[in-house]
Amino acid sequence: MLSIPASRPNAYTGSPLDRAGEKRDDAEFIASALTHPDSLFVPVWRARSLMKGVAEGHPEAVLLTGAAAESVRMADGPWAFLGMWEGRPVFAVDCSHADDPLPLLPEGMGTFTDLRQVAGLLPAGEASVLAHARGIMHWRVKHRFCGVCGARCNPRSAGNVMMCDGCGAQHFPRTDPAVIMLVVRGDSCLLGHSHRFPNVTMYSTLAGFVEPGESLEEAVRREVKEEAGIDVGRVMYHSSQPWPFPSSIMLGFHAEGLSEEIRIDPEELKDARWFSRDQIRDHQAHGFSLPRADSIARRLIEDWLAS
Repeated sequence: MLSIPASRPNAYTGSPLDRAGEKRDDAEFIASALTHPDSLFVPVWRARSLMKGVAEGHPEAVLLTGAAAESVRMADGPWAFLGMWEGRPVFAVDCSHADDPLPLLPEGMGTFTDLRQVAGLLPAGEASVLAHARGIMHWRVKHRFCGVCGARCNPRSAGNVMMCDGCGAQHFPRTDPAVIMLVVRGDSCLLGHSHRFPNVTMYSTLAGFVEPGESLEEAVRREVKEEAGIDVGRVMYHSSQPWPFPSSIMLGFHAEGLSEEIRIDPEELKDARWFSRDQIRDHQAHGFSLPRADSIARRLIEDWLAS
């Protein structure tokens, strides 16, 4: 019953890039690609991505070339080689030092927008590339000093590694695993409302970070027990979703609820309830909303409904 396959790819997956890791340490290739007119640059400004068509409801990623790319690079922010897209080198570049980056660009190039607000509307693959750029630029901006000795770090491997000037430690981009799970019991599923939700009517799946020395299945059971007091039996993998906001990957599961009485942790949840399939299908009539369509939480719910 809980072996429910993913019905379609999650948002931020399906990248068109060949990450071409073997080219990262090819200094001659990288130097040439940085100035080649065909190279593409993905600008990131204070965690926002450059897009056009947002106001019209048809967003598209704007990737820079030539003079526009050079103007953004002159902001002297971090950059990193992301890979190859149909034979063209692709770089991420951070222009957050500029108070307003739009004057650096030709008129009409678009606006810097929070990717999470429009990811479900972007053409296939573009959301993945923008998420990749945002995640690695966040890491580059936040990891300027060594966590071992505190000395300054400098980029290596075309921006994909940071090397400490003091102790020589190498630091790599970090991705934190988090489990997200739809707990099912009979014909109902468990959803919670977090204090952190900006939408006051939204109920979503439970989630939490994996702790050291813990399997994914153990993390699912622990998080559900801690947050809602529900015992969990079988845990079945569904799918994963990169979530570089700033540096996580969501690992999705369906889980078997063994108990029914809910005892919430008030520090984690404001409320939690069992919802029937009929309530979920007609959630607006029952006074609550579901997670955004681009989220793996919504996908877990929809695939359970369709199973």
